[in-house]
Amino acid sequence: MFAPKSVAVVGVSPTAGAFGSRTLAILEQAKFAGPIYPVNAKYDRIGERQCYPSIKALPETPDCVIIAVPREAVEPIVVECAERRVGGIIIYSSGYSETGKSDREKQQARLVQISRESGVRILGPNCIGALNYKNGFHATFAAVPDASLPTSRPDAIGLVSQSGALGFALSQAIEHGISFSHVLACGNACDVDVADEISYLADDPNCKVIACVFEGMSNPSRIIEAAEIAHVANKPVIIYKMATGEQGAAAAMSHTGSLAGSNAAYRAAFKRVGIIVVDNFEALIETAAFFGKASRPKAPGVAVVATSGGACIMAADKAELYNVQLPQPVAKTREVLERVVPEFGSPKNPCDVTAQVLGSPESLHACVDALMSDDTFGALVVPQPLAYAIATARLKIFSESAKRYNKIACAVWLTEWMEGPGAIETELDPHVAMFRSMDRCFATLAAWNEREQWMRAQPRKLARASGTEAAQTAAKLLDSAENNILTEREAKKVLSAYGIPVVDEELVQSADDAVTAANGMGYPVAMKVESPDLPHKTEAGVIRLNLKTEAEVRSAYEAVMANAKGVSPPPKINGVLVQPMIPAGTEIMVGAKVDPLFGPLIVVGLGGILVELLKDTVLDLAPVNHDEALAMLGRLKGKAVLAGFRGSEPVNLDNLANIVCRLSELVADQKERISELDVNPLICSGERIIAVDALIVTQHS
Repeated sequence: MFAPKSVAVVGVSPTAGAFGSRTLAILEQAKFAGPIYPVNAKYDRIGERQCYPSIKALPETPDCVIIAVPREAVEPIVVECAERRVGGIIIYSSGYSETGKSDREKQQARLVQISRESGVRILGPNCIGALNYKNGFHATFAAVPDASLPTSRPDAIGLVSQSGALGFALSQAIEHGISFSHVLACGNACDVDVADEISYLADDPNCKVIACVFEGMSNPSRIIEAAEIAHVANKPVIIYKMATGEQGAAAAMSHTGSLAGSNAAYRAAFKRVGIIVVDNFEALIETAAFFGKASRPKAPGVAVVATSGGACIMAADKAELYNVQLPQPVAKTREVLERVVPEFGSPKNPCDVTAQVLGSPESLHACVDALMSDDTFGALVVPQPLAYAIATARLKIFSESAKRYNKIACAVWLTEWMEGPGAIETELDPHVAMFRSMDRCFATLAAWNEREQWMRAQPRKLARASGTEAAQTAAKLLDSAENNILTEREAKKVLSAYGIPVVDEELVQSADDAVTAANGMGYPVAMKVESPDLPHKTEAGVIRLNLKTEAEVRSAYEAVMANAKGVSPPPKINGVLVQPMIPAGTEIMVGAKVDPLFGPLIVVGLGGILVELLKDTVLDLAPVNHDEALAMLGRLKGKAVLAGFRGSEPVNLDNLANIVCRLSELVADQKERISELDVNPLICSGERIIAVDALIVTQHS
């Protein structure tokens, strides 16, 4: 389908603007080397080519058949292709499932059935086509870049897009020097989908890196599998994901359910398999082009050399924003910089060589070579403020040093003359990556170093934190629960089975019993109404904290019971829990959810009543290993509170990560039973980490 030796175009006519005729003209313009067979029963010839009445009438079975006829005429042609066992079918025709009409969905389903029964693969329908720049197979009716432009270099990008128009829009980057091996759309993806196309490109030797415009899939495990295939082939996958809005959170029972949206789950899944995610459409091709040129980083440090002090400051700002290291050079390098940089410059990193290099270009060469040779640095950033002949001249300096030391130079095009002198030359250079934004440059360098860390952690190791008996014990507890929302006491028994420390408690039925319990465990105490119908106790007003006397306990008992009985409809009340008041500490929320697309997920965040307001959470696929749990904690925006804040005791991160691992194992083990789980809060102080509240929602009613 994507690298055919022969092609048939069904629907060619003398009308130049018709999709079939446009496709034939584009194939000829691209100098497709194999036979091209026009098919239309109305004509004997189209231009200088013989026209055939049907697929059956062709002198050979074509590798690929492009169908450019109205929807009503498509199915018989697909049947004919299946009978002849063609290599693949591309269907332009629209009006199928994208209309939302049931009869059109059935028509598309019949195409799928034909494909499954015959083994003939289908791309589309409602597809803009596919481009293979290596063999001139430009199977599309859309305008494409001039086929004479240089492309299919060793750093070529294979581009996959669920949106045909956006994919072909990106392919116009060829006009300013980007190299593509393929541009593959998938339309309605009734058969061949984005995951198939990524997998195909992983095996294609003409593709160095894979870029993808992605909306979503009903079975995202396929794109995860495709990314794993690409990893084996040592091909980075860069994705821009659209449709990032979250739906369905309002119906969630737990904090986790409202925070673990589908976009967060996609990002976690992508991270797990080393996919690089860009947040902006405009960043996709620049990022992919960088990964097409750059080898693996030799060091995480980045050097900056510029002729502008302002550009140095801008670079430093973006490096800090994306946590990219700008270390200082070693003594040998510093000696070179101090010798050649004028006193009004800056002989450090970032290095401001000043405009004086206009008069002594050799000083720029000396600085670039010294920084590139320094083992402290894996990449060099070179802001380019002017797009005149000087930009082309300096490119040679950057490129030669990058090639000599097998590193990458990043030219940041700061001028607004986007296609000015030096721009296309930079894009074409195999050793210099072009960026039209300092922000995107450092975002890409951060992703480069992050991917290197991921590569070094492969293959992923998963050692169980909880005992093997935990799953069986917890399963029995969950199966015996009377309600699908477990009480706090029931939920904490499940946590205990996995070795998670929980607060002691006693269930009482009267104020006198509450006082007796409080006297026995010591003051201060906390009191909570236990009811399966009140999962969010704070909102219901059925919690009282830090009770220090018998009188306060009696008053609290009456108050929380009155509030509980005032709820409508009346909740089932089991009694009141009396618990020792755990001393203040850092409050952390750890939750879990079984997602219909991704399965078990684990979430960590700053806990307490502000968890949904702050939304400082990190999500991953469950189960996680110890290093992954630590990394989750390290990605929290408020991670500083874990290290001790304003005199608080630092939290033992290894202990906290161990609890995160155990909870991730719980949801993974019980994914057929649990829907949502919250432990909020875990109160953490030094070595002491204890769960004081928990919510588990099961899948059974």
